[in-house]
Amino acid sequence: MTHTRVLHRSLRSTPPVAVRGQGAWLYDQDGRAYLDGSGGAAVSCLGHNHPDVQAAMHAQIDALAYAHTSFFTTEVAERLAATLVADAPAGTSHAYFVSGGSEAIEAALKMARQYYVEIGRPQRRHIVARRQSYHGNTLGALAVGGNAWRRAQFAPLLIDVAHVSPCYAYRDQAAGETDDQYAERLARELEQTFQRLGPDSVMAFVAEPVVGATSGAVTAVPGYFRRMREVCDRHGVLLIADEVMCGMGRTGTLYAVEQEGITPDLITIAKGLGGGYQPIGAVMAQERIVQAMQQGSGFFQHGHTYLGHATACAASLAVQQVIKRDNLPA
Repeated sequence: MTHTRVLHRSLRSTPPVAVRGQGAWLYDQDGRAYLDGSGGAAVSCLGHNHPDVQAAMHAQIDALAYAHTSFFTTEVAERLAATLVADAPAGTSHAYFVSGGSEAIEAALKMARQYYVEIGRPQRRHIVARRQSYHGNTLGALAVGGNAWRRAQFAPLLIDVAHVSPCYAYRDQAAGETDDQYAERLARELEQTFQRLGPDSVMAFVAEPVVGATSGAVTAVPGYFRRMREVCDRHGVLLIADEVMCGMGRTGTLYAVEQEGITPDLITIAKGLGGGYQPIGAVMAQERIVQAMQQGSGFFQHGHTYLGHATACAASLAVQQVIKRDNLPA
């Protein structure tokens, strides 16, 4: 291909034309095979052309591809939500479906803000996240993320977010400092940050249980997330776990936080949720957050055209059924 009208990621070269996928392999128009070892952007958890997912998508498209969620729900969206809630951390009551990870983060931030408005605490507005984190590329998600290079040229457009240290033992754990002492030091930093911003003005702490796009697959030291949860609880702050990359079985449990022994207030998922077969993401919400909106204004003041897209939900439901049936997390 010599000329393109697609605005590609690189404006100086056109990538190969992919024409077919099978399992872990992609094939271009010249017949070359590529091992898709990382599953694209850590997305294709079942590989390409999985027959069960394809069949589910065909069946849904034959019946109904799309219906606007202002007016309709679909059986497949209801089934997917019920499946996800049944397997989610205790207290999770609802799934809010979007089209990807960045959208899920944006929705979670707005959900956190609306929760405090609904319960009569509109002064809660600050977000705290971690340096060297990645939460997406839309403006809200980019502001929350702590990757300096991605943020730099867009900084004037970003909301002000406070960033604390990541839990990165390889670089930051002091000589002679135990895991417990290191986690406690980071908990003190979060506590001090909440105090500096105003203890009754912080609405959310956002973190990836396993860091993905900015520093490789980095886990926290044991006990770190329990301490973060305790600090958030002391100050009435919501904990948002960004599991867009690390969730949906990638760490051996469906949600990475299961191994940390904590329950976040909101969890964002995407990537492995739909396995690349359709664009989909979700926010998994604790019941008290949904109830606050239900009993207050009666609606979540947010929305996109493709919320709960029927074909995307069908693909996602099939992906989740295969993950469970074939015991893939193990």
